[in-house]
Amino acid sequence: MNWIDQYKKKIVSLDEAVAVVKSGDRIFISGNAATPTLLAEGLAKRKDDLFDVEVNHILLLGEDPLSQPGMERHFRHNSLFVGAADREAIAEGRSDYVPVHLSEIPNLFIDKIIPIDVAFVHLSPPDEHGFMSFGVECAASKAASESARLVVAQVNDRMPRTLGDVFIHFSKVHKVVECSEPLKTLKEGASSELERRIAAHIANLVEDGSTLQLGIGGIPDAVLALLDGKKDLGIHTEMVSDGVVKAIERGIITNQKKTLHPGKVVATFVLGSDNLYQYVHNNPLFEMHPCQYTNNPFVISQNAKMVAINSAIEVDITGQVCSDSIGSRIYSGFGGQVDFIRGAGYSKGGKPIIALPSTTKDGKISRLVPQLKLGAGVVTTRADVHYVVTEFGVASLHGRSLRQRAEALIAISHPDFHAELERSLGKSK
Repeated sequence: MNWIDQYKKKIVSLDEAVAVVKSGDRIFISGNAATPTLLAEGLAKRKDDLFDVEVNHILLLGEDPLSQPGMERHFRHNSLFVGAADREAIAEGRSDYVPVHLSEIPNLFIDKIIPIDVAFVHLSPPDEHGFMSFGVECAASKAASESARLVVAQVNDRMPRTLGDVFIHFSKVHKVVECSEPLKTLKEGASSELERRIAAHIANLVEDGSTLQLGIGGIPDAVLALLDGKKDLGIHTEMVSDGVVKAIERGIITNQKKTLHPGKVVATFVLGSDNLYQYVHNNPLFEMHPCQYTNNPFVISQNAKMVAINSAIEVDITGQVCSDSIGSRIYSGFGGQVDFIRGAGYSKGGKPIIALPSTTKDGKISRLVPQLKLGAGVVTTRADVHYVVTEFGVASLHGRSLRQRAEALIAISHPDFHAELERSLGKSK
């Protein structure tokens, strides 16, 4: 029997695939644009047969039927990064949140700190050798699959076959549900004038030959749009966006001066438009790796002139960064912020950057504050922060005293809040 016949024997109905989950199981669901919506919906229909199933995941996109009100007796999320799909359930106590660096998540599964019974993953069709790609999201999905007792795959002919350390052989998969479904996309919006002002300050910090890490949002997109004239930039990041491809096509990103993986864009997930997903398909320019590699600070630091650009919800005047909560209300997660801030900090010529608007959207609340809100957690410590950027400029904090840091941060705060921040500085004399 050849491998194709063996593969076909694993193809089952959706009902049969999700029937492998038992009450009390710990399951993993892949995330981002690789969220296996069909499998999640199929599992939700079995709710009356299941109790106390723990659902582990990073960021889920789209509607999540497993975290709806009334499902908590059947399924309880153990979220490693909170998004719109499960934010309300976390806030209401129907789901749990684990603060953890993205680089450390795969080893939670490998070391059985969070043992996985069943992994639900979203894969490309098998190639001529029987290998399927994790496609647009590798992250912790590979580790969960290798650690799980059973692997159930949603195999989608619209999932791009990305390259790198991103493959699983069909023999390691127990059940297959085939489909032809569009992937979740992230619309690229126009950056605001405020975001462009912040991005202009960041662009001035980027030197020729730098390697960049950028995340989601208007500021990273605006930075990429303002890099014309820069030469031989590279990418080592968590996420590849449409903006990265545009910069490649403009000749700004060549990856030729990278000191690690020269000539390659290195990432752990891809999120953007359908055109982006088509661009990365079978494209050897892109090398995907699990996040215990891409986000390992000691790997990141091997990229000379590493520039890490990350965001925050608020920063206090000593440089402490809160980026996963609004007060005690969990909003997102640690993600890879600390991984890349520390990696860039150890890089030769590296620049770790925290970027944020100086105020909330209505301008009524400063995001540079005397003290973080009650209940807010510190994601990035003040010892790790080198640069903070707002629309009013750049504060260089590395090696500065608490007073010097406060003065530098007040200088880039909104003028309407200078007096308030200066009064708080006076109280610390």
